[in-house]
Amino acid sequence: MESYLVANLATVLKAEIARLARKEAKTQLEPLRKANAGYRRDIAALKREVAALARQVKSGARPSRADKAAAPAADGDAPRVRFQAKGLKSHREKLGLSAAEYGQLAGVSGQSIYNWEAGKTVPRQAQVQALAALRGMGKREAAKRLEAGTGE
Repeated sequence: MESYLVANLATVLKAEIARLARKEAKTQLEPLRKANAGYRRDIAALKREVAALARQVKSGARPSRADKAAAPAADGDAPRVRFQAKGLKSHREKLGLSAAEYGQLAGVSGQSIYNWEAGKTVPRQAQVQALAALRGMGKREAAKRLEAGTGE
């Protein structure tokens, strides 16, 4: 009878040790499984992106922004300048000018300046060039130009 109890105890002990080992292995592997799933998602997304870029190259898509910035404008006299409404508004506020005064400096109406800042309209390329010329202007120079413009 004693040998039966010892054999039964050994069987139960082996089963319990195996159960605890499986449980511990599962807790150790769960974060790795989650990370692996995330890596697989990332790899799939990158493969899709590479495939899309390959299709774009194969179809002869338009040049990138960097290529456009490096190339001079079609008319050749001045490079193209990007327009941002937020930049226009911040520069006008930095100079402490109203939209009408800033428009007088740029050679447009105050309403145009307001519409450009609000994003309702976008200036033509020639007007963007005029606005770019004003970007380097400080408060004193702006005041001088406004006085000269109103005195005429």
